[in-house]
Amino acid sequence: MTTHYWLMKSEPDDVSVDDALAAPDATVPWTGVRNYQARNFMRDQMRVGDGVLFYHSSCAEPGIVGIAEVASDAYPDPTQFDPASPYFDPGSKPAQPRWLLVDVKVLRKTRNLALAELRDDPVLSQLQTLRRGNRLSITPVEPAHWRAVLRRLDGKG
Repeated sequence: MTTHYWLMKSEPDDVSVDDALAAPDATVPWTGVRNYQARNFMRDQMRVGDGVLFYHSSCAEPGIVGIAEVASDAYPDPTQFDPASPYFDPGSKPAQPRWLLVDVKVLRKTRNLALAELRDDPVLSQLQTLRRGNRLSITPVEPAHWRAVLRRLDGKG
């Protein structure tokens, strides 16, 4: 079975890499995805053990802040059924849930590989998440980009 790689964005005020590390087993449910393409990535392509670049967005210095892995198969996101949740979807029904999530386990916190540094690297500037007009919170990562990120984070890039 082929391992896939993903970049998953989270606002640190929502769930930060530190929040994930503090959770039991350093694992958090990736709630609140409300884009069909991102949902389909989780449903159709993500597998337990796939690599994840944990990315902080909508903050002072967006960037990759951790290395993680997919820790579960996709399952219904309970926030879609909770009227008190900002992710509530009144059109989604428990018998036919519209939105899914996967659990993500943080393996290690890294330095912030900031957006500017990603854009300045000739290889990493090709990450799908950096393409003009991309607004997805989950994007696939090419194996070459995954290796380049790890090399850079380990001081070898």
